[in-house]
Amino acid sequence: QVQLVESGGGLVPAGGSLRLSCEVSGFTLDYYPIGWFRQAPGKEREGVSCISFTDGSTYYADSVKGRFTISRDNAKNTVYLQMNSLKPEDTAVYYCATDGPCTGRPLKDYEYDFWGQGTQVTVSS
Repeated sequence: QVQLVESGGGLVPAGGSLRLSCEVSGFTLDYYPIGWFRQAPGKEREGVSCISFTDGSTYYADSVKGRFTISRDNAKNTVYLQMNSLKPEDTAVYYCATDGPCTGRPLKDYEYDFWGQGTQVTVSS
């Protein structure tokens, strides 16, 4: 059974950092890309970043490029999203997902089949 569990969210001041974790089970990271998405109140879900299963190549949305870093630890079956220089507009529920493409183009949530429950990130101004 495929499961994804996010953790690491919280409340931070603007300029602060958080590291989100996505622990997966029921499959291995060797074979499936992982995407991070976020959804702010009243807004559509937005693709933030992904990491490919083939060579570890990554994609970042323009809004987070240079501030967020995605990485994976195959041994722990965990993907991380390091978020630095956080802004109030980064406030959202963050989700990880799998079984979708990570090819360097913007992420589409409907292309991902399995999702975690989300973790809240709140950045105060």
